[in-house]
Amino acid sequence: MGRRFRGESHHKVDSKGRVSIPASFRRVLEASDPNWQPGDAPELVIVYGDHRRQYLECYTMEAIEEVDAKIAALPRGSKGRKILERIFNGQSLPTTVDETGRLVLPAKLRQKIDLDKEAFFIASGDTFQIWKPETYEEVEMAEAEKLMDELPDDFDPLEFLDGAGGA
Repeated sequence: MGRRFRGESHHKVDSKGRVSIPASFRRVLEASDPNWQPGDAPELVIVYGDHRRQYLECYTMEAIEEVDAKIAALPRGSKGRKILERIFNGQSLPTTVDETGRLVLPAKLRQKIDLDKEAFFIASGDTFQIWKPETYEEVEMAEAEKLMDELPDDFDPLEFLDGAGGA
């Protein structure tokens, strides 16, 4: 397992769709790109998915290769493989970080998530997500609060790790 993304931040999006990636996220992209060398632009894959997905999910090269390997292990022609290939191969965009640490988000992707002048970045382990800030607040935060409200007040989230395996 490679380095993990951590944290969240807001960044301005210019009229050409350029948005700075948090510096700590860039370090993870570099460390998780087997072809990256100092001075090179790290590669990543942005998965935008279908109409139900309201955010862009950015995969490191290591993370997307892991997903690709799992998809390839599914029976050719199976429903699961077809769906996953459509999402991760068809509804995705391979890209790089530019020399100033920015992503250029094409108009199609900005329009898909209704992104205008500001983007919200949030870490999700070996991926990170880009949201329209208002959508994140309305959708994702509401869902997280709903899930937490179902738990007792003294619940320790680390209990989810019990029995998860590992060291």
